[in-house]
Amino acid sequence: MNKLFAASLLAAGLALSSAAQAAPTLLNVSYDVMRDFYKDYNAAFQKHWKADHQEDIAVQMSFGGSSKQARSVIDGLPADVITMNMATDINALADNGKLVPDNWVSRLPNNSAPFTSATVFIVRKGNPKALKDWPDLIKSGVEVIVPNPKTSGNGRYTYLSAWGYTLKNGGDEAAAKKFVGELFGHVPVLDTGGRGATTTFMTNQIGDVLITFENEAEMIAREFGRDQFEVIYPSVSAEAEPPVSVVDKVVDKKGTRAAAEEYLKYLWSPEGQEIAAANYLRPRDPAVLAKYTDRFPKVDFLSVEKTFGDWRTVQKTHFNDGGVFDQIYPAK
Repeated sequence: MNKLFAASLLAAGLALSSAAQAAPTLLNVSYDVMRDFYKDYNAAFQKHWKADHQEDIAVQMSFGGSSKQARSVIDGLPADVITMNMATDINALADNGKLVPDNWVSRLPNNSAPFTSATVFIVRKGNPKALKDWPDLIKSGVEVIVPNPKTSGNGRYTYLSAWGYTLKNGGDEAAAKKFVGELFGHVPVLDTGGRGATTTFMTNQIGDVLITFENEAEMIAREFGRDQFEVIYPSVSAEAEPPVSVVDKVVDKKGTRAAAEEYLKYLWSPEGQEIAAANYLRPRDPAVLAKYTDRFPKVDFLSVEKTFGDWRTVQKTHFNDGGVFDQIYPAK
């Protein structure tokens, strides 16, 4: 009887262990400047999941330069979801190993981008170099801090915004290439991601202006204090549409598709949109956006696809090896 009792206890223990293991765990591979947002969002989603499913869910995070992160997933990092700051990095998962389908962008609303963001200039307190718009950045003696467009979506949006500024002000492609080349000639160091660039500017005190997303400006304020810098909105900003996707090959292997899909869909929920606004990401929900006009100045956004073509063309032309960026910024 003792043996039978022990065996039944063991069986019960194994059943409990199995049930505990059944609670899903998701890995979200994301980009540098989203740390604060996902810290808040994950906690809210876990409460939502527990209420709906009566079980816990774990969410693990990985952060870095966006293109580097996409490469890690292509190379085997088992991301259930990937949350990038531009479509090129998720397209790379379709083009390399068919980790997501070619039509991934149409599976969720708004081209699978739950919020938007603008490019801003972070300048030293008092704006001593009077930097107001893109041409000011190529004045003599101005040092510009921006991450590498080949590894960072932040860097790519800066590049495209500056290029778009030239076109919008009557310049042709040759003039745009010349201007962007001059701009990157003022960049003393190319970090791989947005957080590295922030460290260079704020901690190491290198440079006169940091170009980044407006939500990163809020993260800098929280970390370093609001009296350390000023935020300038340039006249032209490419509209950042940070997209998200389930990584199909991973979730189907792990059996986490339902949880991963719900995790992403909840980004469009009223709570998800409120958390976005609280972290200075522009919500897609007009009702939520209307509540926060104080923190989201009206911006004359430049549409990347209408200006430059589809994202695969943009990547191939400008940022792949041997592309325009390599031509204007030879290795130093």
